Amino acid sequence: MSTSTAEYAVLLYSHRPAVIEQMRSAIGEAPAEGVRIEYAVAGEYDEAVALIDKYEIDLVLLDGEAQPAGGLGIARQLRDEFDAPPTLAVVVARDADRWLAAWSRADAVLKHPLNPVTTGQTVVDLLVSRASGSAPAQRAALYSSPGSPHA
Repeated sequence: MSTSTAEYAVLLYSHRPAVIEQMRSAIGEAPAEGVRIEYAVAGEYDEAVALIDKYEIDLVLLDGEAQPAGGLGIARQLRDEFDAPPTLAVVVARDADRWLAAWSRADAVLKHPLNPVTTGQTVVDLLVSRASGSAPAQRAALYSSPGSPHA
């Protein structure tokens, strides 16, 4: 009996390398049976948009506390500017920020500190839901900026 594995591209956005590492660790490389994650990393808004333009990104996980461009504003902008944006999830620091996440029109909201069980399951649910709408596209290897601690 063979088990197929679906590969998904996840873009992690934050200006803080420690937050990127927390996101990656909370999700993992294989958060569920049959699900494999390939990561791209962006520390700036322009870099994130360039990656979304160039590659087939399935999900963008945005740090709501990122500076100077916060993940909540970027989620809203991606939703407004792209005809078919990737699935968007934001990470907020306080429960009180959930209204901002709703304003951003993100598909999901996670809270710092990231719980690996909740984060991994949320990401898997979002990816599987997205994939069930269409067949996964063939994609090139993802790019992480030179010098990135996660390249």
